[in-house]
Amino acid sequence: MSDMSEAPRRGPSAPTAAKNFNLLAGVNIRLSVEVGSTLMTLAELAALDEGSVVALDRQTDEPLDICANGSRIARGEIVAVDGRYGIRITQLVSADSAYSGQERNP
Repeated sequence: MSDMSEAPRRGPSAPTAAKNFNLLAGVNIRLSVEVGSTLMTLAELAALDEGSVVALDRQTDEPLDICANGSRIARGEIVAVDGRYGIRITQLVSADSAYSGQERNP
């Protein structure tokens, strides 16, 4: 091969990629929102009772993590939707930066 135009193509073509996505489009994904977390000893956990308050590691004005099957995909803020909690997406985590911690604003 003398140049890249003669190189074999790698990866699925656009129609194949769309067909593959359609195969997975109906798969259920657990979407969850993480308000915050904390680290405590087993003794501290055992001492919790009704009415106990556990301080979390997140400030009240910080966006919350939105996770798909445990992996963070976005950040957002709590909203009310017809008397239920909802989440408004304020930042998306791009696929190429998911492991580097970088985010992009929509």
